[in-house]
Amino acid sequence: MAKDGTRGQTRQHSGGGDPARSLSLLWRDPRTPARTGRRELSVERIVTAAIEVADREGVVALSMRRVADALGVGTMSLYTYVPGKAELVDLMLDTVYAETDKPEQVPGGWRARLEQVARENWALFHRHPWMLQLGVSRPPLGPNVLAKYDYELHAFAGTGLREVEMDTVLNLVVGHAENTARRSVDARAAQRDPGVTDEQWWQSTGQAAGSLVDFSRFPLAASVAEAVGAAYGTSYDAAHNFDAGLARILDGVAVLVAQRQAEGSGGA
Repeated sequence: MAKDGTRGQTRQHSGGGDPARSLSLLWRDPRTPARTGRRELSVERIVTAAIEVADREGVVALSMRRVADALGVGTMSLYTYVPGKAELVDLMLDTVYAETDKPEQVPGGWRARLEQVARENWALFHRHPWMLQLGVSRPPLGPNVLAKYDYELHAFAGTGLREVEMDTVLNLVVGHAENTARRSVDARAAQRDPGVTDEQWWQSTGQAAGSLVDFSRFPLAASVAEAVGAAYGTSYDAAHNFDAGLARILDGVAVLVAQRQAEGSGGA
């Protein structure tokens, strides 16, 4: 399997199970036969335990056996409720997507609404970093996934953007939150690694680079890197890049919104 940038872990993805079985569980299909397994188990308890395991250990460590251990039951007991790990991952994603705040009113128009969407997603990725280890090109079409998508699309109310444009801009905004959150999570994980702190690593790297790297060949890179290091104490500050990048994205969206509104009013 391919690798992603999340500390070299194996890339996994949603939508890897049987679509019909996943959808039946996601929507709690009333036609699904009643479960007759252990009395203390339910789909909800299994999903909650799985999320807790993934929050602590990452989605790569997640398995039906690991979840069963967390619940204190035999592994086979889980299969009465959830067919397998692939369907479980779909349920986990749909469950955590319900966490994003969805206020009815966000003062400040479309720009403030889109910023609220971006910050909710940034926070969600930090609460559940295992989401960054998953490919979601096949999103689980559960009620919470669709509710989140529908709510976020309402940020464009009154902008005049076309349907495909709304989806494209939303993907851009959420993708920016995801990418910067990944860098943030990676940096935090590196700080927790035993042996060397970020500061110690940069000090030792700087000492080695002083005798091996010819910075004079790359004066602009050296100047900018020095300025960034002085400003943030590191080569990349995820929170700053999230804020600054989001502002530039919204500036660009403003140009498109102005264009669509001019078209709608009959302007040039």
